[in-house]
Amino acid sequence: MKALVLEENAKLVYKDAPPPKRDDPSWLGIEIKAAGICGSDMHRGFGGGAYHCPLIMGHEFSGVVDDPAGGETFRKGDRVAVYPLLWCGKCSPCQTGDYALCHAYDYFGSRRDGAFSKYIYVPERNLLRIPDHVDQVHAAMAEPAAVALHGVRRMTIKPGASGAVYGAGPIGNMVAQWLRINGCRRVFTVDVDPDKLRIAEKMGFEPVNSRDQDPVEAIRKATGGAGADKVVEAVGFPATFLQAVMTASSFGEVVFLGNIAGAFQIGEKDFSSILRRELKIHGTWNSKWTPRGSDDWTASLAFMDKELDVAPLISHTIGLEEGVDIFNRLAAKTLIAGKIIFVM
Repeated sequence: MKALVLEENAKLVYKDAPPPKRDDPSWLGIEIKAAGICGSDMHRGFGGGAYHCPLIMGHEFSGVVDDPAGGETFRKGDRVAVYPLLWCGKCSPCQTGDYALCHAYDYFGSRRDGAFSKYIYVPERNLLRIPDHVDQVHAAMAEPAAVALHGVRRMTIKPGASGAVYGAGPIGNMVAQWLRINGCRRVFTVDVDPDKLRIAEKMGFEPVNSRDQDPVEAIRKATGGAGADKVVEAVGFPATFLQAVMTASSFGEVVFLGNIAGAFQIGEKDFSSILRRELKIHGTWNSKWTPRGSDDWTASLAFMDKELDVAPLISHTIGLEEGVDIFNRLAAKTLIAGKIIFVM
């Protein structure tokens, strides 16, 4: 089986790999159709963040059931999206369905081999049928779409509210879309990349280039001095964490979604401003897989290719054999891209 194998930090090889592991005879065999590159894959593969090597990365993926094994819900040929987290089912978060907070979880593409290959075995409980209206390649974005939605759902949004998102990449753009879908009338997107901002503007969002202007001042000026009611930080820089906080209006809500790189510090004056504006600040992590029907994944696939438009966020659809080159270019920063998806 051909796969992209991380042999050691910063050394990715396209090669024949051993057959995938089938932990239990009941696990279904999935023929992988599409798998996206996540920013965390760069940290894992080129930033010393891998749990072990060799490793096949890839946790954003969709596929087709090839071997239904003893499954009760899916049949051969069914199109499926895959929840990449394997939960223990025993700890207290698992008992409440908060699998992302499981005390002893496993994970495709990080703690175990993932989807940058042609085939994988998955428990039936980790599969969700792709609706007929959703493109198979687009369905590989169900995972980041669910992560974006989970962050937005941390807030209480009333119709007509204003929103702001720091980061206009695929996650940030989907956050902006979810803010609008959930009732925000105006949504500002903040970034330094003019291409990402152009995409956001074409989709109806108000772009703010933070390379050219102070985003806090720009958004406050555009809102008559009030600031944005709902603000999401989806970058992960200490500076943007503070800017997100300072962008929020009185009684506003802020969600920290970006995985921070560096130390977040706040001065006495800015901290006092948080208190005086009575802000609510939320952390968010991963997504909710339960309860089925109202979970983040079901909603993401229901809205995808309708109100949630992911096609403009995909900059590259390439073959797995091009993976070594594309990762090396990303690591060397000679390629600035949107969502890159391997199509098998």
